[in-house]
Amino acid sequence: MERGRRSGLEAAIGRTLDKRRSQSTIRQLSTNDPNSVDFSSNDFLSLACNKQLRENFIQELQRGPTATGSGGSRLLDGNSTYAENLEEQIATFHGASAGLLCNSGFDANVGLFSCLPQPGDIIIYDEFIHASVHDGMRLSRADKCICFLHNDVSALRSVLEQCMLEDVTIQDGRKTVFVAVETVYSMDGDVAPLKEIVSVLKSTLPAHNGHLIVDEAHSTGVYGPKGRGLVCELGLESEVTVRLHTFGKALACNGAILLCSPLIRQYLVNYARSLIYTTFMSYPALAAIKASYSYLADGKTEVLAENLRSLIEALHVRLLALQDSLALESMDDSVSLVSGLLRVSKDCPQSPIFSVLSSEPKPLAAYCQSNGLVVRGIVPPTVPVGAERIRICLHAGNTLQQVDDLVETIRSWVVMRKASLSEPQRARARL
Repeated sequence: MERGRRSGLEAAIGRTLDKRRSQSTIRQLSTNDPNSVDFSSNDFLSLACNKQLRENFIQELQRGPTATGSGGSRLLDGNSTYAENLEEQIATFHGASAGLLCNSGFDANVGLFSCLPQPGDIIIYDEFIHASVHDGMRLSRADKCICFLHNDVSALRSVLEQCMLEDVTIQDGRKTVFVAVETVYSMDGDVAPLKEIVSVLKSTLPAHNGHLIVDEAHSTGVYGPKGRGLVCELGLESEVTVRLHTFGKALACNGAILLCSPLIRQYLVNYARSLIYTTFMSYPALAAIKASYSYLADGKTEVLAENLRSLIEALHVRLLALQDSLALESMDDSVSLVSGLLRVSKDCPQSPIFSVLSSEPKPLAAYCQSNGLVVRGIVPPTVPVGAERIRICLHAGNTLQQVDDLVETIRSWVVMRKASLSEPQRARARL
């Protein structure tokens, strides 16, 4: 190929990237200034920069084997007594009978949903479920995969009833219905009504062939006694067939665990391809997980979680006051443009994740970043059209002063942008 000439493949993917670039949805890797304030990462408990946890991790490393690599797939040479003991420790902590460690939450969901549903089974999932669940469902042998409106228990009931009407084998229990939800959703930060979902499953499926699968990725460490998660907080351990807890968010390490029955664990070991055909986690990764769980079990994160809850309330109060003070709907011709600059929910979030809607999330996020405050602009396809926002994640290590700085920076951008949008209106008035 001549130098400078694009191949057919490069031309095709170049056009695709150009289209995304023209829509301002291009994704790029970036790094943060080490002096910036984090309002973006999922490090909810600020454990990633916790010196005591770091020391505990180093001590755990020194107590272990000299070999750092796992050596291969877990079914071949990658398994260890250390890994099996860690699984038991984590399962006991969360009140589960068994657990299976996975390299990541993504691998866990893909492996679980691709193999657990049997031919003819049904998967019903919240419309905002994680992308990894979608990838798992695409590989599954389920007869149907049906979504229901986000966090809408009535919609879930309607879907279940429709499935019952259409298929007698669901009515008599010959087919299984899996319901997949998250406890805390990563973009909106809202919490699933788990108790109501459990109740609907029991009342709608008299043959008791409904199985609830709960992704606790964003609630691990933050909810429940000592950070055990929302399922434990609500006492629903026996009502959930499989729970997923990930370690890369509040626990500041990597990997995940599927909590389930011993029988399901054995089935996954035999059929979950994302477990079978990959090298297992290294010893340092396992040691980091153990150090984080020991930190949770010792109750050292409870004061962090309490501080996080106080920051959530403080930020919400300040954002509402900001929205009220800006009078974003006081203009005439430009009202739709101006009012879309900032929209804050009147309800205080139940999680550290704030969804601040804005018609211009990327410029707003860039302005915050230029002022040393890291937030991210989220646009379609990650969120639906019309639901563009900046995503703010609070952390136990944030301070009230940092929260005030963030709100003031958002105010500054909105005032500046509001003035530029109203300029054409003033110009027309002078003509």
